[in-house]
This record gives sequence, C-alpha cells and structure tokens, in this order.
Amino acid sequence: MNLSQIKNPVFIVSAIAILVLVILGAIVPGKFGEVAETLFLSTTTNFGWFYLISVFLFSIFLIIVAISKYGKIRLGPQDSRPDYPFFTWVGMLFSAGFGAGLVFWGVAEPMSHFFTPPFQSMEPLTEDTARVATGYAFFHWGISQWSVFTLVGLMIGFLQFRKGKDGLVSTAVESVTSKRKGVKNTIDSLAVIATVMGIATSLGLGVLQMNGGLKAVFDLPNSVGIQVLIMGILLVLYLLSSSTGLNRGIKWLSNLNLGLCLVLLVFVFFAGPTVFILNSFTLGLGDYLNHFVEYSLRLTPYKGGTWVRDWTIFYWAWAIAWSPFVGAFVARVSKGRTIREFILGVLVIPPLIACLWIAVFGGTALYSDLNNGTAIAEAVNNDVTVALFETYAHLPFTEVLSILSILLIFTFLVTSADSATYILASMTTGGSLNPSTLVKIIWGVLMAAIAAVLLMAGGLNALQTASLISALPFTIILFIIMYAFFKMIRKEPVPVRDPNRFKSKKQEKKE
Repeated sequence: MNLSQIKNPVFIVSAIAILVLVILGAIVPGKFGEVAETLFLSTTTNFGWFYLISVFLFSIFLIIVAISKYGKIRLGPQDSRPDYPFFTWVGMLFSAGFGAGLVFWGVAEPMSHFFTPPFQSMEPLTEDTARVATGYAFFHWGISQWSVFTLVGLMIGFLQFRKGKDGLVSTAVESVTSKRKGVKNTIDSLAVIATVMGIATSLGLGVLQMNGGLKAVFDLPNSVGIQVLIMGILLVLYLLSSSTGLNRGIKWLSNLNLGLCLVLLVFVFFAGPTVFILNSFTLGLGDYLNHFVEYSLRLTPYKGGTWVRDWTIFYWAWAIAWSPFVGAFVARVSKGRTIREFILGVLVIPPLIACLWIAVFGGTALYSDLNNGTAIAEAVNNDVTVALFETYAHLPFTEVLSILSILLIFTFLVTSADSATYILASMTTGGSLNPSTLVKIIWGVLMAAIAAVLLMAGGLNALQTASLISALPFTIILFIIMYAFFKMIRKEPVPVRDPNRFKSKKQEKKE
C-alpha cells in the first residue's frame, strides 16, 4: 500500500470535511436538515441567476468552439485515431447518458409538471400542460445539462491526451490561477467535495426509487430504515467490486444495464401508445428548441414562486457537482476524436437518448391520465418515488417490469458508485491511475455515509440541497476552466486539412 497517497493534503482535507458532515448529520439529523435548508434558501435566492447564466454561457461557448477552426484539433496527437469505433463510442455515451437519475425522473418529472404546471397561468392536468411538461423535461435533460459535463471532459481530455498531463481540476486552471501547492490543493478539494455531494445525490435518488419500487411490488414500507439498509447492501457490493478489481464483473453489469434499458424501452414503446409517443417526442423536440433561450434564462422575480428553483436550478447545480465524474468518463472514451466530434457527440447523443426515454415512459403516463382516466400524476404528487411503478400498473406484465426496473436501478447504482470510488481516489492522490485500495474503500464508505445522512435529514429535499450548495464554488472554477481552455487552444497549431479523417484504425492497418 502506498502511504504517500493517504498523506495527500487533498485527500486529508476533503475526507475530513465530508466526515464532519456525516458525523453532524448522524448526531443531529433534524438540526442538520434545518441548517441545510437555510443554506439552500440563501443560495437559491441570491445565486439562482448565476447558475442559469453560467450554464447558458457554457453551452454557447462549446458550440462556438465546435464550429470554429479549433474544432479540427484532436484530443491526442494530430495524427491519432479514435480508440473506439463510432458506434462503440455512441454505446459508451449511451451508458454515460443513462443512470439512476434518468430512470427516477423519466416519469416523475413530466408528471410533476403535469400536476403542478411550470407557469402559474396554466391549468393543471390539461392537454396544453402535458405538452409544456414534456418540452420542459426535454430541456432539463438536454444540451444545457450536458454542456457542463462536456466542458469538464473537454479540458480533461485535452490535458491528458494532447498535453500529457494529469486530469486534475487544479491542473486545468493553473494557467489562470497559480501553480502553488496551496492554491492547487484548495481547488482540488473543492472539486472533490462537490463531486461527493453530486454522487451522494444520485445514490440517494436511486435508493429512494428502489424503496418506492419495493413498496409497489412487495408492499414494504417507504421508510428511512429500509433506505439505509438498501444503502448498506449497495456499499458492500460496490466496495467488493472496487477493492477486488472485478473488471469483468463491471463490464458484465454495464452490458446488463444497457440490455435492461433497451428491453424496458422497447417493451413500453410498443405496449404503450406508440403513435402518441412518436408524436409527443417530435413535438417535444420542437418545443424544446423553440423555447431554449427562454427556459435557459427564466426566473420569476415579478410573479414569485419556487418552481424554477426546485427544478431548473436544482438540475444545473446537480450537473455541476456531478461534472468532474461524468466529464472524466466521457474524456476517457473519446481519445483521438476531434474537438468538434467530441463536443457535438456529447452534446447531442446523450440528450437525444434522454428525450426518447422521457417520451416513451413519461408519454405513456401522460396518455394514460389524459385518455384512460388514471391518476398517475396525483400518485406522483403524493410520492415521487413511485412514478415509474404507477405507470407500470397500467401496462401488461406489471410485476415483471417493476422487478426488472428495481434490478436496473440497483445495477446502475453499483456500477456508478464503483466508478466513482476510483475517480475520487484518483482525484485525491495526485491524479494517480492506480490509487490504493484503502483510499477507494474510504471514499466508498464516505459516499454511502453522506447519502444515508442526507436521507435521514430530509430525503429528497436534503439531497437537492446538498447538490446546490456544493456546486456554487465549483461553478466559479468552471468559468476558470473555460477561460484556461480558450487560452490554451489559441496556442495550438490548427490543421489545414486532415487527409485521414475518414479512415478507421482497421483501414490504416490494411494499408
């Protein structure tokens, strides 16, 4: 075991900070929840505008870079080729774009908007509200959220594959900030704390939904005790996987995730209102594109209300907190691609998949309420965790679909948490590609502990609060990353023409 990794200042500071939060939350969960709520209100009231403007600017910046002359530059030597063929790469982006979060909100979000409209002037549970609910859900899972992941991934990929440096956040911004150890360690510690909170939010959401599924199928109570038990089982499994290096197991689980997603998607597509799904998907895309700028910068200073805070601002903060993890993943699988391919691929493929999922599952639920007299939206309003399972109740093979979905959420959480322990361990050991098992175990335990504490302190509200607060300082770091990347890319020689741009590795070997 490499003891120097344990002595790393970033590891010590960030681990102690999370441990203190865990202890406080475990000893006084009520007070912890109250303080978190106060910080949440302060953050959203004073800085909600900052999250909205930031994510909008990130999206615009990336599109400009993609279509500029710098789009020809590769993430790697200019003569390098992509490590993975296009369709394999798409499959990997598919797995990045999917997760427990989308399975959780795929039905819950459009049905929540259907019951409580985004605009105060709209009547709930009407056809017009259903249309807006779909378009807004597309917006939340679209380009804006993925622009944050793309920005971080672009910088990490550029540094690692083009410049031969580590993928630490502090290295990404050192051309603007400083190379001094104190500054670098502070930035990396902030990135780690934000990432832990983002991962804890995703773990907590998955556990909440699993509890909702177990209640729907086996009539188990929806309680904190059950949720902590689920978290404990998850902890044991992903620590076992992480500490023993079960690469085959993780690959098998990833393929299982992909397979289960496709089985559920295809079944609900054909068992549900197929033509309605296709129509709502097409119309939703049109509404999303038509209202992109309006939704991106929408606040309600004149009318009041908390809808934008509870939805858009929460999503953007969650994405920002989650960005070092997802960014590192998409960077790792994109070596050898041009900047243009990377940006357009990551900004288009995962959002399209997310919108299709929402159209199929959310569209099926909306159709059922509008045309069959069901009350899925009301059930979701009472308990958001049962959204998917309430939808299954009105489809054939209800129990089979519910059990498969619980299994899907479970395997998503295990694979995500296993990858997260590696990323966090790497971030806290100077960017090491082989962090020690002990460091991975410590982060695995701390992740589960903070998620459990947040569930005890207030469930969904506490999880949302954690993401919002931790993401605020990291948003500033993202702006520094954006400026640093612009400075670096301007110094790169731009290829005039790439004669091998259409050749794959197989073709080159033949030659």
